[in-house]
Amino acid sequence: MKSFGPEHPRVANSLMNLGRLYRKQEKYAEAESLYQRALAMLEKALGPDDLTVATCVSNIALLYVFQGRLTDAKPLFKRTLEIREKRLGPAHPLAVTAREAYERDWAKDPL
Repeated sequence: MKSFGPEHPRVANSLMNLGRLYRKQEKYAEAESLYQRALAMLEKALGPDDLTVATCVSNIALLYVFQGRLTDAKPLFKRTLEIREKRLGPAHPLAVTAREAYERDWAKDPL
């Protein structure tokens, strides 16, 4: 069995998955801590413009939406959009989804 070091992107992916679980359980502080750890690991291992980084940033933005922290979420949705458009092009479905999240008025149209 192959093992991975504590800074491996697969470990970060596991942290993101656990963060999603905590978010769904409304354990927002725990979720944010895991997401931030995962983001730091991913940026270090893969660079700031990687698609997995964009997914992690999007997860943090959604967490902020669930908490009503819309001002904090907006720049994260923008970063997600910028990464996905750069890497995939503006017409790619993931870029379109990111654009919709960035342009959405979360206060008027909450989850």
